[in-house]
Amino acid sequence: MSWKDTYQVWKNRTDLEQDLKDELDAMTDDKEIEDAFYAPMSFGTAGMRGLMGPGINRMNVYTVRQATEGLATLMESLGDEVKQRGVAIGYDSRHHSRQFAHDSARVLGAHGIKTYIYDNLRPTPELSFAVRHLHTYAGIMITASHNPKEYNGYKIYGEDGGQMPPKESDQMTSYIRKISDIFDIKLADEQELLDNGTETIIGEDVDAAYLANAKQVTINHELAQKYGKDMKFVFTPLCGTGRMLGERALRQAGFTNFTIEPTEAQPNGDFPGLKHPNPEFPEAFVRSIKLGKQVDADVLIATDPDADRLGCAVRQPNGEYQLLTGNQIASVMLHYILEAHKQAGTLPKNAAAVKSIVSTNFAAKIAADYGVKMINVLTGFKWIADQIHQYETGKADHTFMFGFEESYGYLIKPFVRDKDAIQSLTLLAEVAAYYRSRNMTLYDGVQELFKKYGYFRERTVANMYPGVDGPAKMAALMKKFREEAPTEFAGHKVVLTEDFSNNTKTAADGTVSELGIPESNVLRYVLDDETWIAIRPSGTEPKLKFYIGTSADDPEKANDKLNQFAKALADFAED
Repeated sequence: MSWKDTYQVWKNRTDLEQDLKDELDAMTDDKEIEDAFYAPMSFGTAGMRGLMGPGINRMNVYTVRQATEGLATLMESLGDEVKQRGVAIGYDSRHHSRQFAHDSARVLGAHGIKTYIYDNLRPTPELSFAVRHLHTYAGIMITASHNPKEYNGYKIYGEDGGQMPPKESDQMTSYIRKISDIFDIKLADEQELLDNGTETIIGEDVDAAYLANAKQVTINHELAQKYGKDMKFVFTPLCGTGRMLGERALRQAGFTNFTIEPTEAQPNGDFPGLKHPNPEFPEAFVRSIKLGKQVDADVLIATDPDADRLGCAVRQPNGEYQLLTGNQIASVMLHYILEAHKQAGTLPKNAAAVKSIVSTNFAAKIAADYGVKMINVLTGFKWIADQIHQYETGKADHTFMFGFEESYGYLIKPFVRDKDAIQSLTLLAEVAAYYRSRNMTLYDGVQELFKKYGYFRERTVANMYPGVDGPAKMAALMKKFREEAPTEFAGHKVVLTEDFSNNTKTAADGTVSELGIPESNVLRYVLDDETWIAIRPSGTEPKLKFYIGTSADDPEKANDKLNQFAKALADFAED
């Protein structure tokens, strides 16, 4: 069926949800209509994410029900024990999130599958925790993370609390694609589900269990208690889910002298004043900077709407605030973790940290200094969760100390199996208290690490390819990089080319060997000065991401190198 035919099917529905009907009637641009109806939403190992609105390529009650029907069919194929273990369901502050979550529970309930749904919005990491705590088979989180207000998403979790593994996700996708009528999906009556016990409302019981585990995050309790009560910092949840749990986690760790940015304290799906509620962007800190200057705060901390990512800005000697990158935040936290355990005599001999292949070598250099192994995995926190699982099951002899991705996601303690901004909020406050105990700010601490380990600089550039032609354009560019095989960038030779799509690494002399990492559509180049460059399509959005990581012995040289490599990469991509 063509996109025009699919569009007409929707137009002819007399029982279409009223808000979707109104939006559909208002659509007049053919390109917009084609984009909404030309193909079903992409469903990958992280689930699906996209613009809200009518159409098979949009987030709406029908595409959410369709996805959940696929999960229900998968669980039925696995037997009654899996159905009784059930599914945990959470949702964030975005428009329609609550409805999407409850519709998911009703679809599962129609199949006799038990569900545990939160009584109100909660952070994504608490959903990951709930899957493990309640021993459910799966988890659903309704969120579009840090995307603009027009977006929503559907994240699917496996029984270990990490994102669902590829095998099960692929099976679920195949069941989704077999659904012939998106409008003909049975919904159970929610009140009946509550009455017969198929649906259980969860909330404070799981909050309390999460917070009990969060006490493990604090390493030096005396430090937090002594300096935490006096240290001033600003915290903003950016109109999302982070306040309730984040505030409680901070207070139980001994941090009481923080100020919550008042206009961003309450959940609000419109994210007023925030085009992108994303803590990696300067705009997310505009209000916090103003408040920080008023209260003389050392640090400003922001969590994204579903509280799985965290960003921060540190006060410089001139009183202005400087944003740290996700790589810098991860590196300073890792250093503190290792140093604090070393001082306490609790650093395991088999300690390991885990990072994605597009994250900084700054952290790797710090880990090496402490004799700690740094393990590289594919992008996606499920791969960090997989490493933790290997350690726990004895498939690898390591003790997990820290995991991170450059995209502002970090995990300290593995009672959660996804990036966790609530844990990170508590630890970063402790790191700031550590430097305060040394009469330093967090800014001073970062500079101290640069002087010791080198001035590392990274940059991520995301080029958007929306619409029907987007996937083909991204595929063509990846093909160009593979076929034309660049041998140098900005005058520096490529000494190693890593192609994760076929599990190979090729040295400059042509020697080929295996990477030993699962296959993925990623290219990575290592240059003769240890600079690295990587290219990969996003797994959840129509964008191609370019990564650069370099270093030098002083900040100006490092900045100059970064700019030169960025220009060379852009020139090659545009030729």
